[in-house]
This record gives sequence, structure tokens and C-alpha cells, in this order.
Amino acid sequence: MAFVPGSASQPTAEVELSISCRSLVGMDLLSKSDPMCVTYIRPFGESRWVEYHRTERISNCHDPHFVSKIHMVYRFEEQQPLQFEMYDCDSASSNLADHDFLGFATCTLAQIINGGKVPYVLEMLLQPKEKGQSFLNSNSNLGYIQIMAEELQTNKDEVTLKFSGHKLDRKDWFGKSDPFLELHKSTESGMYSLIHKTEVIKFNLNPRWNQFTLPVRSLCNGDYERSIKVVCYDWNRSGNHSLIGEFYTNLNSLLDETSSRRFTLTNPEIQAKKKGSYKSSGEIIVEMCVVKRLYSFLDYIKGGTQIFCTFAIDFTGSNGNPLSPDSLHYITEFGQNAYEQAIISVGTIIEDYDSDKQFPVLGFGAKLPPDGRVSHEFFVNMHPTNPYCDKVHGVLQAYRSCLRQIQLYGPTNFASVIRHVMKFASTYTDGSSYFILLILTDGVITDMPQTCKAIVEASSLPISIIIVGIGNADFSAMEVLDGDTVALTSGGMRASRDIVQFVPFSKVMGSPNAGALLAREVLAEIPAQFVSFMKSRNIVPKPPITSVTTLPPDPTMYN
Repeated sequence: MAFVPGSASQPTAEVELSISCRSLVGMDLLSKSDPMCVTYIRPFGESRWVEYHRTERISNCHDPHFVSKIHMVYRFEEQQPLQFEMYDCDSASSNLADHDFLGFATCTLAQIINGGKVPYVLEMLLQPKEKGQSFLNSNSNLGYIQIMAEELQTNKDEVTLKFSGHKLDRKDWFGKSDPFLELHKSTESGMYSLIHKTEVIKFNLNPRWNQFTLPVRSLCNGDYERSIKVVCYDWNRSGNHSLIGEFYTNLNSLLDETSSRRFTLTNPEIQAKKKGSYKSSGEIIVEMCVVKRLYSFLDYIKGGTQIFCTFAIDFTGSNGNPLSPDSLHYITEFGQNAYEQAIISVGTIIEDYDSDKQFPVLGFGAKLPPDGRVSHEFFVNMHPTNPYCDKVHGVLQAYRSCLRQIQLYGPTNFASVIRHVMKFASTYTDGSSYFILLILTDGVITDMPQTCKAIVEASSLPISIIIVGIGNADFSAMEVLDGDTVALTSGGMRASRDIVQFVPFSKVMGSPNAGALLAREVLAEIPAQFVSFMKSRNIVPKPPITSVTTLPPDPTMYN
């Protein structure tokens, strides 16, 4: 938590969870497992588990230390259940059913923070998923998972590092070495947590590794004097990597350009054997260490970046006859249908960020007057050239009026409305504007290849796409578009960033505050997606715009 003089401690904090395992069960006959950990959360007030995070896959290892961290907000007043599932990854498939299940463990976030023999470390025995589940080595337990938590301090800096090696020890009998580096940060408990691995450089005693960038708070939690351990290994296919040497430093030393920034590698085992005759196992040279400010969503908004939201509404026949009470488009004087609730909930929040509060509203999947042509990109206000509606109230008026003039038809195509917004976003890539496309739909998408292609192309533009699923259709295809864990691909091209968020309205339907819950779910990823675009273009926010608000005079002053 940020330090606020004179304040009391707040009951929330952002924490970072580090995951490691030991003695995992072997699933392969001729090699060790290739483990990956998948973390699930149980949202407040719900009984279902939702996937939250996946680590990287580590080859040939039964005692993995995962680089990928889990960032969560710790809330004192909530229980926050967590489930950790371990898999042996046998392919590049993103489908967990294609991999061997190794075991799971459950706990709460509070248990991780407060439990364990060593401060801030919780160790749990992995359990089988089902009774009677068979394993290759059934006589042993399934292994242990260790979770370490640390509170993160507020810090908006990131550091870019580049290392090289000089005269590293030769570790292979018939060659040189295949060196790579690991960076570990010191935690409050006195332990070291792995935070980064470089790539492996084959057959080289003088390697130069690629530069990489880390948040400063991940490297040292904002403390420039906190110890950092750098370890150099010789990579081995078996997973039993050979230690070349290690050294300790801190961020201030890495930044100090007045020194040579050459660090001696020491191998404790060799040093103990050779004693006085041992000098070193080589050197690591810091070729680059640069700290840059990492800007937030609010930094850009304060600097004048404008948010523009386009609504796209599904008018396909699968919604049902609008004149029937069973229709998702049924209009009544006694409440709002799901489409209206979504428009009000999300639009009301975005309206506060939109300077002119004029919203383009598109429709798709309907037959239009006068000739009944099918359109997947028409203006819902039925104006021939101007799609804009005044504020959220104007969006609702246009939607209700449109239902009386069109015929619901189909199919459910997204590509046209996505490309409509892309045309505008492609002309504003300087950081002055950001575009949100809110798609409200009831059905299974029918132009999936074209939509994937459009999203992959749009991922390099200042766009976020929100899809709200209305009704109870099978929305599994939408989860593919929402690339939270696996990046979307199309025609061999990979999305440069995640720009899609899918939320089924049924998730919050029936709740007394359904509108607020929907808005929170729908808009949760927008700030991170927004910042990821700005960062990809190296766009720095402009200085905050200052304005003076003049209040009307108090009439009592003149009495």
C-alpha cells in the first residue's frame, strides 16, 4: 500500500504470489514432467472456479520455480479462495484436457499471507482430482506446491537490462557451455524469489543476452538498495542445469555508470575445493540498465487522451420476436430488457470519459427498410450519414425506435462493425484518442475466421472490444476471442496484445445490483489494454490539463 502520512492502514493491498513445487510425480516413462501451474479464483459470492493465471511451462523438472507471478488485490474483508492445478504439458495446446493432470491444492489468499513454517511461505500437499485417479508412480505422493506472497509497493518505474558474459567456465566435456541467467529478488522473509530467466546461448563462453524489461517493483519492490541475486547456469537437456557462478548486487549498483559494472561470478562449491587458488568462474557485464517511468491510465486521461465508445447491437432473429415477452428485445414500461440494462450500465460509466458524449450506434443482422436488404453494419438511429446519438439516453431512444422499423434476421457477424471502428482508430494512433467497441449479442458468432482476422489486425490500434453475451446461448467461441491466457491468432499472425473482454450477462443477471456488477466485469481490463497500446507506441502522456471551475456567487454574501 502507498504510504499516506497520518492515515490508518487500509484493508486492501496488491500482493505478488510466487509459485514453486517440489517432488512432483513423474508422468513420463523416459523423461521428467514438463510442469505448468494454473490458478483459479472463486469470485465473491459465487460457487464456480474461474481461471485467473497460467505460468510458463518448464521442461524436464520435478522441482520447478516459475518466473510468472500472480498479482492480486488482497481484501481483508473477503475470504478469496484459490485453487492451484498442476499439469504436465505434452504439447503446445491451450486446452488443459490435452495435458496430464498432476494434482491440485486449495487455500485462501489469507492463508498464504499468514501461514507456513517460513514467514510468507505456504506449502501444500497436492491432491488427486478424483478418487481412484491412477498415476505412473502410485506408491509416492503427488508432490508439494509452495506459495510465497509479498505486498507490492506503488511504483511506476520499469527497468530495461542487458547482460553479457566474459570467459565463463567450460561445463561440457566436449564443448563449451550453454549459459543462461536467472535473476532473483530478495523478499521480506529473507528468501530469494525467481523473477526472470534469459534465453540460452548455445556453445558460448562470451555470451550476449537479449535485453529485457521488468517493472521495478517486480525486481526490487521499489527499493533500489534491496539485494538482487544473479545466477549463471549451463543449460542441460535433462533439466539438471550446472551452476557456473553467481553474484549479488542491487539496482543502484546496476545503474551506477561511474563504475565498470562488471561483476565476478563465484561458484561456492569450486571455491571450497580450490580454496586459495580459485579466482572466479567468469564475469557478467551490465551493458545496459535504464529506468523509465511506467505511466498509468489516469496519467493519459489527465493529459487529455479522449475515450470514444461505439455501441454495436445484435438484431438477429435468434433474439426472438420483439413483440413477444419471451424476446430478448422485448420493450416494456415496467423495466429494461438485458440489452437496455447493458447499454445503461456500461454507457453511464464511459460517458464520464467522453468529452462530447456523442455515441455512434451500429446494428447488425437485420433486414432494413424499404427493400428488406440484410445489413451487418447500419446506423441504429436510421440516419443515412450520421450514426451519433446524444448521451446514453439518446442511445436508448435510437435502439427502441429502430426495433419498430427493422426486421430481425441474421446471421451473427462481427467483422463488419469491428472494421468500422478500425477505420477511425487507424487515423488516431498518436495517443490523443482511444476507441472502445461494445458489442451486445445473443448468439453464436458465424464469421469466426473473419472476426479473428479483424481482431488480430486491430490489436496494433488504439482499440478495446467488449462483448456482452445476452441470453443463455453457447458462448464458448467468445472465450477464444478473449485472449487472457492464450493470444489470438489468425493466418499465422498473432495478436500483438489482448484487446477483447467477454462477459456473459447471465453472470450477473438477477443480482440486485446487476448493472454495477456488469459494468465492473466489462470495464475491468480497459485501463491495462489502454496502457499496453500506449507503451507499444512509446507514447508518453502530455502534462495534466488544468482548468478552473468557477462557482456561482453565494447570494447570501450580499445580504
